[in-house]
Amino acid sequence: MIVAGVGFSSGAAAAEIVALVRRAESLAGHAAEILAAPDFKEDAACLREAVQTLGLPLRLVDRAALAAAQENCPTQSEVAAQVVGLGSVAEACALAGAGEKSHLLVARLTQGNVTCALAGDLP
Repeated sequence: MIVAGVGFSSGAAAAEIVALVRRAESLAGHAAEILAAPDFKEDAACLREAVQTLGLPLRLVDRAALAAAQENCPTQSEVAAQVVGLGSVAEACALAGAGEKSHLLVARLTQGNVTCALAGDLP
């Protein structure tokens, strides 16, 4: 299973999320099967619109799972750590969403107001 994990600021647009997920898929050579996002962004209109555009199921990741995944996230953001208390959001969402045996296929990409990473249980 391949999971695209995303993080985004309040100024993000759905088109930004979609474009960055597509870029990550292109770099990985694999399509995402699930979009994972932090549960504290559940009500964001841009997330719901992106899910609809991408045609992917949404997996919301809770703070405890995001925190547990931090040790496996090579990219840490001081800004994210200050704003949400976690140094990695996109990578943590991807890893937590893809399960215990997953690894990063594409480390965090950043474009505009969005970050994205891909994780999966591929060899």
